[in-house]
Amino acid sequence: MEQKNIVATLYLKDGKAVKSRSDLTEIENVFDLCRIYNDSGIDKIFIFDLSDDDEEHENNIQTIQKLNRNLEVKVCAGGNINRIEDIKKLLYAGCVQVLLNASKPSSIGLAKEASAKFGKDRIMASLDNVDFLFKHKELLDEMFHEFLIMDKDIIDAVENLTTVPYVVYLKEFQYEEIVELLKREKIRGISGPYINDIHMDVMKLKSALSSEGIKMDNFAPNLHWEDLKLNSDGMVPVIVQDYRTDEVLMLAYMNKEAFDTTINIGKMTYWSRSRNELWTKGLTSGHVQYVKSLSADCDFDTILAKVSQVGVACHTGEKSCFFREIVKKEYVDKNPQKIFDEVYQTIQNRKKEPKEGSYTNLLLSKGEDGILRKLGEEFTEVVISAKSQPQEKLKYEMADLFYHLMVLMAEKGLTWEDITSELAQR
Repeated sequence: MEQKNIVATLYLKDGKAVKSRSDLTEIENVFDLCRIYNDSGIDKIFIFDLSDDDEEHENNIQTIQKLNRNLEVKVCAGGNINRIEDIKKLLYAGCVQVLLNASKPSSIGLAKEASAKFGKDRIMASLDNVDFLFKHKELLDEMFHEFLIMDKDIIDAVENLTTVPYVVYLKEFQYEEIVELLKREKIRGISGPYINDIHMDVMKLKSALSSEGIKMDNFAPNLHWEDLKLNSDGMVPVIVQDYRTDEVLMLAYMNKEAFDTTINIGKMTYWSRSRNELWTKGLTSGHVQYVKSLSADCDFDTILAKVSQVGVACHTGEKSCFFREIVKKEYVDKNPQKIFDEVYQTIQNRKKEPKEGSYTNLLLSKGEDGILRKLGEEFTEVVISAKSQPQEKLKYEMADLFYHLMVLMAEKGLTWEDITSELAQR
């Protein structure tokens, strides 16, 4: 059986997340909302652009691009697609697929051109009825990767007319119906307003569906509790790290119940020794830890958890529990990531709070054109050094180039996360 997907739906108006097509009330911050979807177990996000004009359309595409830079979950976008250029822009913005509206007469022509140019695996279509399928039955398998069925009552008709798989939109959460549908061969997943709710426990739903024999993308551990060596209290210590930065956040303990709960719901759950109770991190504070990976050490007596931390890890309000310095020997930190982050942060600080005599402020005061001229000079010096100078000289010139690139990044509002996220997609 093919893996089934849990799909969230996001409606975008003026670069903001709104309730639905008909209700344009703004809800959560769109970036915070997508981060929750990204971490909570959602497999895919359908984003619908509700723009009324070209300017808003471009603004929404820019928002989608920014979202894709920071998401690991797949994104498919649709809405206000009228020409092949719209499809290209969404694909270049990082979307894995583009969703066409089958009720628009232009959609079949766009689908034919886009599938030929970008591949049919990049093209989807939403269906409210089966008229589109009847009219273009012979072309469907050649042009579409998947359909989004907006009316569950047409599922049987769709399956009789095409072999193209589909995701179905269900208005209400009825568990028995979801199980029955997901056991169909051609269905790829479900979507609906209940899935969009940030309080929906997606991993718990996936765990339940897995127990029904439905293949889901959830945690299937290679090691089990019985494989671990317990301490004298019958527990295992857990070291928790931020999955992006590797910063150590905290130390806690698990018993079997906490371990099994963590696996089932995808949120770090511990056993509180002081309260003698199960404790899912963030249930009261909102500072949830979404599981990215769990690993055992060589002796099987300690767990390393890499998590996406919402808010802070420490009850004191500090990001990490390890903030009380005992001793420290001065050293030069040569970790590339830290060095780039620190230099960039210094540039940002100079931009916010200028310092007299600062070269960075002098450069920033010259504006974009001045920065670009200087950057051009640095590129030239790197090329000359690479061709005719010793390695020491090239190293010096390349360091200058990186510094001036970071000044340009600060000037244009880009961060290292923007750059690395873009590289990660290539």
